[in-house]
Amino acid sequence: MRSNPRRWGTDVRTGTAVLLGLAAAGFVLPPAVAGPPFRTDDPVPADYQHGELYLFATGTQAKWTNEGVAPGIEANYGFTPNAMLHVILPAAAYSREDSQTNWGYGDTEIGVKYRFLDGGPDGSGLMAGTFPIVVLPTGDENRGLGGGDAQVFLPIWLQKDFGPWTTYGGGGYWVNPGAGNQNYWFVGWLLQRQVTDHLVLGGELFHETADTVDGVDSTGFNLGGVYDFSPQHHLLFSAGTGIQDASETNTFSYYLGYQYTF
Repeated sequence: MRSNPRRWGTDVRTGTAVLLGLAAAGFVLPPAVAGPPFRTDDPVPADYQHGELYLFATGTQAKWTNEGVAPGIEANYGFTPNAMLHVILPAAAYSREDSQTNWGYGDTEIGVKYRFLDGGPDGSGLMAGTFPIVVLPTGDENRGLGGGDAQVFLPIWLQKDFGPWTTYGGGGYWVNPGAGNQNYWFVGWLLQRQVTDHLVLGGELFHETADTVDGVDSTGFNLGGVYDFSPQHHLLFSAGTGIQDASETNTFSYYLGYQYTF
């Protein structure tokens, strides 16, 4: 399993109980294109011939809506030393103010992460990669569980390590078809530190332009981390809020997940 401390979980029974509790609370975001538990990603794929499995819940609350995934399953597998396959299978939830919560299968996310700069022989140099994503319209658009059209994300991600510190980020362009929609940009940057042998903590700042013709730009942040119970079992967590048009886009958001690496 790769050494990037951002990929993380807890005991499976405990994690499942927590995630199902969150789902029942209705505090539930379509699949987040990001490096769990943050929205900003890095260029580092899963290790060659190794994989990552996540069970997670993630959600965003705004003025009129709650939307998210609870539970979701993410799987990544390193099929070359510098590339991995990626898929997210989500159970999506969506509700508006004073209405019932709709819950069901959401839009499926698939992608390939490819690192074209590997940081040199000791990994201390600049790393860079791309992670094109396709979101397939498998969810029910009429119930708020899907976008109705396939979406594509085309990013570039950079990373540099400095002893116990790691910083990474970048951004990309979303192709977002559909009535009333428009293409948009996402950019983000993160700084994190290895605090103990088992704990990494970090924070990110991100910005997204409007994804609809009558929408607004949004800026926000998340704080979170990973706790390693063992080389195979990890806990991922983050929470944050918007700082630009927060009431319209993000009054509170979270990610909680269990990760098994093999």
